[in-house]
Amino acid sequence: MIKSGIDQDALIDMFADASAKQGEKLRKAVADATLKALQGRELSLENVRKVIKTVTQAASAGAEKNPASAVDVEAMLRKAFDGMDAALLKAVEANRKALQQLVDQGAGLREGQLKTALAGVEKMEDMFFKTVGKAVQGVGVPLQGPWEQVLKSMKLEGTATGAGAAQTVDQLMSQAQDTLRKGRATSLRASQLLLDSYSAMVSGVLIGMSDALSGTAAPKASAAPKAAAAPAAAPKARAVRR
Repeated sequence: MIKSGIDQDALIDMFADASAKQGEKLRKAVADATLKALQGRELSLENVRKVIKTVTQAASAGAEKNPASAVDVEAMLRKAFDGMDAALLKAVEANRKALQQLVDQGAGLREGQLKTALAGVEKMEDMFFKTVGKAVQGVGVPLQGPWEQVLKSMKLEGTATGAGAAQTVDQLMSQAQDTLRKGRATSLRASQLLLDSYSAMVSGVLIGMSDALSGTAAPKASAAPKAAAAPAAAPKARAVRR
């Protein structure tokens, strides 16, 4: 079954047949499936929720069929969570690069659309936990304990998504203040054109990020390409909360 751009049956079969020794394979499969689904839509928080919910449900359905011990099943579910975290980190990085392009052009982070986009990045980790938590409420009794442990440990450890979001906010706020001090600003018309192209810009950045998923590594502050004054042709974005 294909839902939210994800082959659920493939993920279900993989988790149903997997062993604890295949943890890295599971993590990469989940990361790749999640990222591919995110690259196939506008990256609003609602669309991201749908993808995370679908992946969580598929991994749970497969793990429920797996005859492994509860300890091994918990390890597999942790890899599923890590895979989704790795993909969401890419989405956060795509937003950072797009926002940085706009700030470079003089757009202010207090402007409505950019303020909303930045707020969406800040809420990414919270959305992640809430979505997974709700998605596993209906799982069978054998999975309730393992999922509870995974979520509990990750809330204590923190996610790569949360770390990346915090870094993004800090970096952009600092950059925006520096831009303001230097008196750089776009005209109202140019600024609006940049804002209108934001979703397309983020989508294009995410699709262009072809480097291998780095697991839980925090995003590096790489230089962003220059933004165009007109909407960039691109598909894929992430985090604009409604």
